[in-house]
Amino acid sequence: MAKDSPIQFKGTSLKIIQTHLRTTDPATLHAALAELTGNSPDFFENELAVLDFSNADQLPDNADWAQIRQLLGNSGLTAVATRGLPDVLAADAASAGLPTVASDALSRAPRTKAVEAPAPVAPVEVTPPPSPEPAPRTIILDKPLRSGQRFYAKGSDLIVMAMISAGAEVIADGNIHVYAPLRGRALAGASGDKAARIFTTSLEAELVSIAGIYRTFEAGVPAELARQPATVSLIEEGGELRLTVAALALR
Repeated sequence: MAKDSPIQFKGTSLKIIQTHLRTTDPATLHAALAELTGNSPDFFENELAVLDFSNADQLPDNADWAQIRQLLGNSGLTAVATRGLPDVLAADAASAGLPTVASDALSRAPRTKAVEAPAPVAPVEVTPPPSPEPAPRTIILDKPLRSGQRFYAKGSDLIVMAMISAGAEVIADGNIHVYAPLRGRALAGASGDKAARIFTTSLEAELVSIAGIYRTFEAGVPAELARQPATVSLIEEGGELRLTVAALALR
């Protein structure tokens, strides 16, 4: 294809977040986003999202897609498509600019175009450039996090060596280790890693979350776990994932 052609195709490595929704009710979604992200406008940093309703409860015959897109956009998430919707809702979403994608679209291998093998040439010895240093897999936060502050360890685990105050928030795409009182919010597996965990030496949290499945403690942490070492993880029961908080034996 000529370089000055009016249309060209190039592969990309765009990051798509598969966003599982169980309802299309804007009020319910707004409350859930407020708990999970605090409706922070840069929480997802303008990531693209496919809205997956495969595990949704019974859905109505219509939905306010413009309002749903706006709610997600308020946290920095741009909805671009849907999957798992009934036919009527899927058609409604498509007319609102959210086309349906196939169930295997997010994991489909890219197609390659067959080309004629070039004629063999004499080998040329080339010294390879030095390999770049890998990005850090673990980030260490050694300063206290005060109320209203937020720290995000993108693409890595997070180790916290100081107190997380009430009203503060730590987020990691991997695991979170807190070797101090955890009094605010902790969200591990933020990009969907269901195997992620949260560990703390003193559980006093307001909210804990793994891969978007969360639990709040409005009435306080249960007495048997309060101010004790604890771990938070997801377990599968009856085909569904459930968040569990358990004591952590350190001795």
